[in-house]
Order: sequence, then C-alpha cells, then structure tokens
Amino acid sequence: MAARQTVGSRPIHQRMIDAWNAQDAEAFAAPFTYVTDDHRMAFTGDCLLIRGAGRCDFQQGNASTLHRSITEQIFSLPDDCLIFPGHDYSGRTVSSVGEERAHNPRIGGQADERDFVGFMENLNLPHPKQIDIAVPANLCCGKPQDEKVPRPADWGPVRRSYAGLLEIEPEWVAEHLGEVHVLDVRQPEELVDKLGCIATAQCVPLNELKNRLGEVPKDKPVISVCHAGMRSGQATVILRDAGFPRVANLHGGMLLWQQMGLPVLRGTGQTTSMLIPRAN
Repeated sequence: MAARQTVGSRPIHQRMIDAWNAQDAEAFAAPFTYVTDDHRMAFTGDCLLIRGAGRCDFQQGNASTLHRSITEQIFSLPDDCLIFPGHDYSGRTVSSVGEERAHNPRIGGQADERDFVGFMENLNLPHPKQIDIAVPANLCCGKPQDEKVPRPADWGPVRRSYAGLLEIEPEWVAEHLGEVHVLDVRQPEELVDKLGCIATAQCVPLNELKNRLGEVPKDKPVISVCHAGMRSGQATVILRDAGFPRVANLHGGMLLWQQMGLPVLRGTGQTTSMLIPRAN
C-alpha cells in the first residue's frame, strides 16, 4: 500500500504494511505520524502524546521543529480525528485532535512556539536509562557493532518470546532433564490430572513461590512449567528478580509436552518426594 510522506515541500512515497484494510494512508513529517485516508485516526508515535509531547533534548531533537510539525500538520486534522500515541505512562490509549488542541498543557490552548520551546527546554528530565547504548544502536538499525546477535543464554537454546520472556522448547528439556531443575508452579491437585507432570519436577505453586525461593536450587538452570506456559512465565520473572541467573519458561507448558508425546508421571497422589508440596 502506498503512503504519502511530506517533508517540507517535497512529497516522497514509501511502502507501508497493509494494516488498515487496504485504505491509503498519509505519513506526516511529524515525524512519521501515519494518518488513515479518511482522517479518522492518526498514529503519532513519540511526537504528540496525550496531554504531552515527545522530549527533544537528545538524538538531534528540536523543539521548534516539533512545534511546527504538530501545529501545522497534526492540528490541521479534524477535531474528531483520534490520536493514538506510541506510549503513555498513565495507561491512556487514545485522545483526539480537538482535545489536544484545547487541553494539551505543552502545546494546546493559546500556547505559541515560544511557550512550547521554553516549556520543553526546561523540563529538566533525567537522562534516559541506557540512552548512550540505545542511540548508537538506533542509528545503525540495531545492528550489533561486532555483527554478532547476542544469545539470551549460554547453557541452552533459550529464546526471547514476543512477550519478552525467556523460553525453551520441550524437546531440549526432555533430552537434558539431568542438567536442569524443573519447577512446576501449578497447584498440587493439577499434578495428578490427565496432563500428569514431569517426573523430576519440584512443585512450588506460583502463589507460594516468593516465600519459598530458598527451596529452589541455583546450581542448575531452572525451567518453570505450568498448564500452558502463562503462570510459569510469571515464575521466571519472580526468579530473575530474586537473583536466579539461569531461568527459562517451558514453551507451551504441559499441554505441549503431552501433545509431543514426551514422558509424564501420572497417578492419584503417589508421586515422588520432589513432587510433594510443603505441608502448611
């Protein structure tokens, strides 16, 4: 799908992913604010935020240029055009051109360019964390300086999921059970259901994990597991926050483990001692 991007007085064309049901879209130099062809929605990225505007104090930012981009281009859209910023630290997701033109404390109301520039140049915000690493990476499109993609872990084929969690495939775990510590964070009654459990697993329910971290050994990589991989994903966050250096979530949980025909322990409570949760 072709998109129009206007930079100064020069129109240029670029290709965009077909994300708007075959509608054309305009790309304003605001910078890179994408607007649907019917002018009902604008995706403003880090430019115009809800009751705010993107900071201009690093990476060649310029408050005057940002002011002109917002007031001359984004604010030229209809009042009812919905504004979707790239992020919002208060959990808000959508505003409108009319709302921001009227109520944005940085650039709305009667504020002129001098007001906006003065405001932005005196925010006195802390230096963004990791910015000295992020900016050079952005400038080279994230390509590592040594051209080697960093590995999430050196002990196994761990990958980072789209949710940002470290996970590992069931086949590898099944083949290396003696080299890892499996931590099942389901409730005790789930261990004897039709899915069964991994024979060597230690059972510590997720709701008890923070208070029982001392029971989880650190001498081996810890593989957390649950029914489908959701609770165990949260377990990896708890473990990493507690200083466990080698953790990963079992991809797909016991559901995928069983679907792949990997060995499980089933029974009616007669399990190994490792599977018996601590008595209250």
